[in-house]
Amino acid sequence: MLKRTHTCGDLRKENVGQKVTLNGWVKNWRDHGGLIFIDLRDRYGVTQIVFNPQTNHENYEKAQALRSEFVIAVSGTVHVRPEGSANPALSTGEIEVAVDQLEILNPSKTTPFEIKDNIDVKEELKLTYRYLDLRRDELQNNLLLRSRLYSVVRNYMHANRFVEIETPVLMKSTPEGARDFLVPSRNYHGRFYALPQSPQTYKQILMVSGFDRYFQIVKCFRDEDLRKDRQPEFTQIDIEMSFVDENDVMSVSENLVKAIYKEIKNTDIDFDFPRMTYEQALMEYGSDKPDTRFDLKIQHFTSVFESGGFKTFARIAQEGGVVAGLKIADDGSYGRAKIDRLNDRVKSQGGPGLAWFRMNSGNLEGPIVKFLGESEKEELKKQANLQDNDLLFLLGGEKEKTLQILGNLRLHLAEQLGLIDENKDTFLWVVDFPMLEYDEDEKRYAARHHPFTSPQPADMDRLESEPASVRARAYDLVINGNEIAGGSIRIHRRDLQQRVFRMLNISDEEAEHKFGFLMGALEYGAPPHGGIAFGFDRLVMMLTGARSIRDVIAFPKTSSALSLMDGAPSTVSDAQLRELGLIAIKKDN
Repeated sequence: MLKRTHTCGDLRKENVGQKVTLNGWVKNWRDHGGLIFIDLRDRYGVTQIVFNPQTNHENYEKAQALRSEFVIAVSGTVHVRPEGSANPALSTGEIEVAVDQLEILNPSKTTPFEIKDNIDVKEELKLTYRYLDLRRDELQNNLLLRSRLYSVVRNYMHANRFVEIETPVLMKSTPEGARDFLVPSRNYHGRFYALPQSPQTYKQILMVSGFDRYFQIVKCFRDEDLRKDRQPEFTQIDIEMSFVDENDVMSVSENLVKAIYKEIKNTDIDFDFPRMTYEQALMEYGSDKPDTRFDLKIQHFTSVFESGGFKTFARIAQEGGVVAGLKIADDGSYGRAKIDRLNDRVKSQGGPGLAWFRMNSGNLEGPIVKFLGESEKEELKKQANLQDNDLLFLLGGEKEKTLQILGNLRLHLAEQLGLIDENKDTFLWVVDFPMLEYDEDEKRYAARHHPFTSPQPADMDRLESEPASVRARAYDLVINGNEIAGGSIRIHRRDLQQRVFRMLNISDEEAEHKFGFLMGALEYGAPPHGGIAFGFDRLVMMLTGARSIRDVIAFPKTSSALSLMDGAPSTVSDAQLRELGLIAIKKDN
């Protein structure tokens, strides 16, 4: 084989006259006036190569057989491209290689789709032929940036005295949240390992062991319903620190983000990230991960309707619910049909439907105006600061659900109105989360983050008497409306951990069975500690501007957790099942 001396992204005008050898894939093929031009591609770039029948007829004849995605090796001389034919879009665009030797290393079948960016092909087809899809510039650049990010993270962590330690992939099943992926034991029939949803318990035990600064870029697994930003297996930057409080963990994390932006985007971030309480985020943005790149905030009008003529809103206000809304300047496109579509959208999310008002020549218009008294109308105009052509959408109901629906509507309206500046990055810490949330299905409290999160000291005495009011020592990092990292100060005393387990309706016996190893460790001088985990895939997605998390993972699964390329998950033989002591039971569809 002709072994390459340069990559397809190396050659420049200073290489003119040199004899070189290139290896790569045929990107495209053109015959111009008896000369054959080929763009030869590898992951480093593209170089134009030329076959001239007058200088080497044998190579020219062989080149006529070339087609897209053939793998070839060529040797030749670097020339300056003829005047007017340079390609400024390519780093190699001022030169070409006149070929005097051609070796076809492997022909290619006609590919099921063109290897180029922005090709309109079904996602399923691209995932089935992922090895071809990965030849596209967009995906290759995403994975190259991902590789750089590994290095940036490790360099920062090592420079800040963190120790990289690998934790087990086969661990004890401790389901408290998403489902575990289970791995049957061949040696102990009826017993199972679990793939880690997080190294949470192991990294806490490392703190007990005296490794006061730990990190790991780790693969985690959750058997949960998927979305565009989730996969059954994902990667996170896992960090844990001893003898710290929230500010210490947040400072390390913030500086990591600044290092990433400097190295990856050449952007200097010279400010501290603002902080917002969960309550403020919910009340103003209807989300615990608010997108603050635009200034459309939720407004509250509960007091306006408390004793008013519109009975539906009055009842909601009197029963402790909220009446809130969003005001936009109508660009002339919000006719009745468009408003009805917004109403349908709200109903599809479990809302009762939108009330709406339009300001027209100083007067309120809308379907429920007739139910309002003059004082209510004036108060509504005053509180909303309504101007002519403004539209006000109102929703009433239980506080959290109502505000979350308005938060989703806020994002939808921002997209419709073009309010989001895609070139702007906003950074935000959300703090003071409720520690617990009531699960109506199971009729018990559940941990909002995880059961190892410490309550805030000021709320400790209310843990049993007013559990819903207890705030967690938890913090989430939000960038451009995406939760990029989440963490907390952990419980480091056994007695407090037992209290929290009891609040979660986990008995002492169940806690000992599931978490006895951790509970025991807390009794042997566990230091105060806390940590955070960054969603590595989401971070890459955000840095590249990718549309889906699948675009930044080499071999992703579909939204139904299938690997179309290799057929996973697949059936296994009866012999394998017998060895594991298992019987496969097929579900009826």
